[in-house]
Amino acid sequence: MIRTRVPAALLALAVAAVLGAAPAVAAAPAPPADPAPGAADAAAAASTQVSWGVRPADTVHGAQRPNFAYSLPPGGSLSDAIVLTNKGDAPLPLDVYAADGFLTADGTLDVLGAGEESTALGSWVVVETPEVVVAPGASVEVPFTLTVPDDVQPGDYAAAVVSSLLVENAEGVSVDRRLGSRVHLRVGGDLAPALAVSGVLVDYDAGSNPVVPGTATVTFTVTNTGNARIAPAEQVQVAGLLGLGSVRAVGADVPELIPGASVQRTVVVEGVWPLVRSTARIALGGEVVPLPGAPDGASPAVPGVVATAAAWAVPWLVLGVLVLLVALVVLRVHAGRRRRVRQQRAVDTAVAAALARQGATP
Repeated sequence: MIRTRVPAALLALAVAAVLGAAPAVAAAPAPPADPAPGAADAAAAASTQVSWGVRPADTVHGAQRPNFAYSLPPGGSLSDAIVLTNKGDAPLPLDVYAADGFLTADGTLDVLGAGEESTALGSWVVVETPEVVVAPGASVEVPFTLTVPDDVQPGDYAAAVVSSLLVENAEGVSVDRRLGSRVHLRVGGDLAPALAVSGVLVDYDAGSNPVVPGTATVTFTVTNTGNARIAPAEQVQVAGLLGLGSVRAVGADVPELIPGASVQRTVVVEGVWPLVRSTARIALGGEVVPLPGAPDGASPAVPGVVATAAAWAVPWLVLGVLVLLVALVVLRVHAGRRRRVRQQRAVDTAVAAALARQGATP
């Protein structure tokens, strides 16, 4: 099985789509499209109650697979199939096609819409039957062929085989309901995994209670700059001036990154004392996601990267106490000087008076 750092049972296709055999859900409004020939009545029935599932077929490539995963050389090809199951009570007309995958900002795997042109893995997949009608309670196996171009670069590619139904809701808006199964392909050649960290920002919040530590929020962007699919691992720690009071964030799962993808990360570090200057250190590593059946250690290591950023974390309570103490010292010194001046004036006055009584001058 393909290892993931986040639950990968769900795959967003446009606004909504699901991997595996879960019920279909509504996606974003889409422009009207003609139904499959001879399927107008089925589409009308399906528009009221739709439920279907998808899964990889049991073939020579494996059984009970969570998704499609292959390794091919440039110019290689294979055939496989996807199973569509109608869980509703009416005939279900579906369009079936492949589309390139990409990662959203939060790390969710998505694919291009039906009207968007695929230029990579999605364009290398040819579905044998692009339009099918599935009888109630029945399943249909739809074959497809994957052919890798001769001149393609080595590395990992992502796509999905998608089943789609366009229906009209009560408001008369066409809604594209889609289900798909991911396709991961590793093209033979040298893998060069690499990660980069950018846009690091630190924000310190002392909170409302000045006698307890505050919170540092660290935001940054992680980008897969290599050619391999990576399961990243991160360590985020925050320390005060001169490295004092170092605190490490609780470990969190990081989404898998396909080549060229970026994900925005927000890490909250609790228990950070305001030690004038808070510096965040992000250490990033990870591993190349292995393909099913690959031996341990077959993939190259992911080089680690480190990034830092800092923010002011002024200890306002301590600073206020220091200001108060300094003010008290200044006031005492000033009061002492005034007292000594008054005493000296009194002495000078007394001396002058005594001399005057004796008829002498100072």
